[in-house]
Amino acid sequence: MQSKVLPGRSLCIAVVLLVAASGAVESVSFLGLDRVFAGVMTSNLALLGMALGRGKAVDVSAALLALSGFGVGTAVVAWYTRGSAAPATHWPRHVMFFLGAEAALLATGALAWGLTGGTPGEAARDVMQFGAALAMGVQAACMVAAGEAAAPTTYLTGTLATYIVKGIGTGRPGVWVPLRFVGLIAGAASSAVLLKQARAWAALPSVILILGAIVAACVPLAARRRNAAAAG
Repeated sequence: MQSKVLPGRSLCIAVVLLVAASGAVESVSFLGLDRVFAGVMTSNLALLGMALGRGKAVDVSAALLALSGFGVGTAVVAWYTRGSAAPATHWPRHVMFFLGAEAALLATGALAWGLTGGTPGEAARDVMQFGAALAMGVQAACMVAAGEAAAPTTYLTGTLATYIVKGIGTGRPGVWVPLRFVGLIAGAASSAVLLKQARAWAALPSVILILGAIVAACVPLAARRRNAAAAG
């Protein structure tokens, strides 16, 4: 039986940084925009149900914006990556491309957020909410497209359950899954602190973290090119 190829350390670091970035986005989305999540659609579906039950039209609109943005982001990446093979040693080029697009999208949002001093008007807030959810949809779909070389970065409920059952439950817990939880908390905390202390800069941590993840994910690609050049 062929042994499973595990992703290298640089890809594990990249995943942790993406998780931290999603935490930072969630802070701005929930605390600074419309009290909905950009990437956790289970919670948004529950919030939608509560808003409908209470007859809160504004809350319904916010949840629908987040759900639709996430759906569009996921669908676009799925369309362009369907049928493509996902190596276990590195992230494919199309995944890297869409992560770069996500970074550009969040950077645009961070610029707009900063120019408004962190207090956008209603229309701008709706656009930013949709854009944040779109970015998280792109990221989630990228991690699916990357296959065994990646892991979920926008929702960790299943990750936590799997870790408890197959990690702690079997006596073989790993370090990278707990680091994802720490990354999520740290990313969310960083933007939450900025929302309180320097509101105009609160959207910047997610951009920096995603760029760091892209750099880390480029390490295996660079190594492959060196190996190919040496072999040639």
